[in-house]
Amino acid sequence: MHSGAVTHDDDAARASHAPSSPASGGGDDAGQGGRRSLRDRVRGARRPEIDVAPLDPEQAPSEPIALFFTWLDDAVEAGVAQPHAMTLSTASTASGPTARTLLLKEVDDAFWFTTSSLSPKGRQIADDPRVALTLAWSDLGRQVRVLGDALPGPRDVSEDDFRARHPDSRAVAIAMPQSTEIPGAEQADAALDEARRRLDDEPDLVPDDWTAYRVAPVSVEFWQGTTGRDQVRLRYDRVGDGWRRASLWP
Repeated sequence: MHSGAVTHDDDAARASHAPSSPASGGGDDAGQGGRRSLRDRVRGARRPEIDVAPLDPEQAPSEPIALFFTWLDDAVEAGVAQPHAMTLSTASTASGPTARTLLLKEVDDAFWFTTSSLSPKGRQIADDPRVALTLAWSDLGRQVRVLGDALPGPRDVSEDDFRARHPDSRAVAIAMPQSTEIPGAEQADAALDEARRRLDDEPDLVPDDWTAYRVAPVSVEFWQGTTGRDQVRLRYDRVGDGWRRASLWP
């Protein structure tokens, strides 16, 4: 995987040997084919200025959650916007792989997120609970990848999460099924107004489909960009009740 922060000084040199993009008409010149290649478009983009402690696999903690919290704290202190935003990737035999960004809600011995069990991701998880979580803090040149099964947590956790949400978010969650097509602006507004009235009448209402999922990790990989070589990778794999650490070649 080679995404996020690439800080190697030889990028420009390597670009000259890269194959031409079809969209560029065979070259980086905007006059060829009328469009610039993606590589040419992003050539002047700001690169991260990595100012964090380097990842030393030999000094890393024996289990991944401690290192995750250290990195999360670093992201908060660095001013990363929504450092708890993550990509949830799911798959099913019917729809294939799908990915979307949502918020990490809690971390203990598992990684938690909430959604409707009737949503596309909820239905995919019911079909195949194996998921992948990815948190990327590009300004720090870091990302974390988590693999595990997403399973519903205790019902009271789901209920507490829903009641803690902003009233508008709760209304949206019950107005219409998630990811369904909006029939029209007037119908959507009417459904939202009805949902708000319902919540005013039943302030403790929690829909049955609102679910807190916990992902007990079986693998956690920490990816650190550097200024000396492309990346340092450290993976923790669950072995019984403990963890096995392994450094991975970039």
